[in-house]
Amino acid sequence: MERTSPPLRTVARAFEVIELLWELNGATLAEVTRRMDLPKSTVHDYLRTLEMVGYITRIGETYQLSYRFLTTGGRLRNRSRFFQTARPVVRRLADETGEVASIGVEEDGECVILHAMRGEKSLELGIYPGLRVPLHAHATGKVLLAHLPEAYAEETIFSDGLAAVTDHTITDVNRMKRELSAIREQGYAADWDEQILGMGTVSVPIVIEDDLVGSISVSGPTGRVEDDDYRAELLKGVREAANTIMVGYQYGH
Repeated sequence: MERTSPPLRTVARAFEVIELLWELNGATLAEVTRRMDLPKSTVHDYLRTLEMVGYITRIGETYQLSYRFLTTGGRLRNRSRFFQTARPVVRRLADETGEVASIGVEEDGECVILHAMRGEKSLELGIYPGLRVPLHAHATGKVLLAHLPEAYAEETIFSDGLAAVTDHTITDVNRMKRELSAIREQGYAADWDEQILGMGTVSVPIVIEDDLVGSISVSGPTGRVEDDDYRAELLKGVREAANTIMVGYQYGH
């Protein structure tokens, strides 16, 4: 869908306030007014309205985002058939590998982490539900990108070029397309240091009756994932988990 300027500027500005409060981790009326370059009375109206509907709270003079966003996100996720089917499988995969297991979906040209669980030997790698990452910079996203319609990928991903997240991110479009072709042929993606320095990931797509549902991944320290034998062991577990999810998705209730 072509994106144009929002017809309701007030709605767009309300979300600008939300994003600013997130960026600042809470702010006073004066701070928001200064950053948005709007009249103080206008900013106050936005803040009071968002407070009244419950999406921000005020402690003293400081406004901050409320946990209503968590409520909304949790409800949305729990409606997902993919999440409901994959949740116990992700837990088991994390237990079996000891690493971070996660599932992802594509939305608006990005990879969104829908669920993640940590195993007993995993490190804190910054993977959490709701995390949005570029499709091209992470194995979890690459397997999604490899199975998206070509015209959509061209318009949404490749037309603006590929941004570097780290020094190891692939930014050359032709090189990325060759890698995506290899991913389709081999049925999985692997990367290390492309999204987060020190992190490697192995990922498999969840494709059911030619429809891309999502992807499932295991992430760990680069030093472990770079090892061929260990990566093959992880890949075996991820593939088994993907098969379990696909069967459950098709035939579960």
